[in-house]
Amino acid sequence: MTRTNLRLSSCTLTVHDLDAALGFYRDVLGFEVRDGHGSGRIRRVSVGPPAQPDVRIVLESPGADPHVPPADRQAIAGLMANGLLGPLVFATDDCDATFERIEAAGTEVMQEPIDRPGGVRDCAFVDPSGNMLRFAQSRQVVPSPEAQRAACAAIRQDGGNRP
Repeated sequence: MTRTNLRLSSCTLTVHDLDAALGFYRDVLGFEVRDGHGSGRIRRVSVGPPAQPDVRIVLESPGADPHVPPADRQAIAGLMANGLLGPLVFATDDCDATFERIEAAGTEVMQEPIDRPGGVRDCAFVDPSGNMLRFAQSRQVVPSPEAQRAACAAIRQDGGNRP
């Protein structure tokens, strides 16, 4: 069996208030509005990070799909109210700067930046609909120039025979 090259194209995020969500993702996170469909209660808008023009996050209300029964809409709304849908995880080059920028916009903080095992630093927020959003930075340790010079000197000293 051959492997295929799979890539994420889009995902759907349920939101209480489409206009509030659109303002958050566009104005706070800096996402581009990709397209919008429908009107009134049955409306969807897709947004995405400018650095990933082929990725769409479709924002829609629980009632956007007319085929969803009222009981299911109510269940979805309950899950949203408890923050149990999601999370979306975004990669960032600078977790602390991302945290400061999003916090300054008045976004609800779930977790301040912390270092995690495996060289990741992340933080978390709640969007206007209660969806958790995580922002993760890979913190691969790059030795300082002094440490690199010392390592090279040690290798030269013992002829490169390091275990």
